[in-house]
Amino acid sequence: MSAVGARRPVSRRACLAAGGAALLAPWAAPARAGKQAEEPLIDSVRSALSSAIANKAPPKPSFANFDDRLVYLRWLGTNSDRLKKRKSEDQTRIEFLETIWYEAKRAGLEPSLVLGLVQVESGFRKYAISVAGARGYMQVMPFWSRLIGDGDASRLFHMQTNLRFGCVILRHYLDREQGDLFLALGRYNGSRGQPEYPNMVFGARKQWIVA
Repeated sequence: MSAVGARRPVSRRACLAAGGAALLAPWAAPARAGKQAEEPLIDSVRSALSSAIANKAPPKPSFANFDDRLVYLRWLGTNSDRLKKRKSEDQTRIEFLETIWYEAKRAGLEPSLVLGLVQVESGFRKYAISVAGARGYMQVMPFWSRLIGDGDASRLFHMQTNLRFGCVILRHYLDREQGDLFLALGRYNGSRGQPEYPNMVFGARKQWIVA
């Protein structure tokens, strides 16, 4: 993961100046997604992304050792408490966090980063739709269903489908930007090179890190 976020710090004043209510009051904020650009994909990239989406493994983490499992359980328990304000039903909240962890790790992303992105993008609203037409928790543009999915954009409101698409797309952008997370986040939001959105995600991410 790139360290570029450290050299572009977020502040309360900067977030407010940039319309950063999504960071400071995430539960009430509108969907913030920009318009991800529909860019041509070479066949090998399209095939790889389609394969990543099509794998229907259930979101149940597995661990190489007991210590890794303890790290996960501590992350899950702590963030379950933090998320109660938005998702009060225990099973729904746990399933959501389990899926975040699974899909983030599957895509080689940090789970707390993905939680921060969901907070900024949709305020944790499953059925959020932005003015640009992006859908669900991670505000995925419908054209991705046609490019790498089965063409059914309504499935982007399904929790695991949405999180899988979002994580795979962010991983794709991160690879395109050669590991520069600042630029990858900007590309995800349709605002590449502008600091407001990446800084908001970096700031939101801090709320979900478990020491």
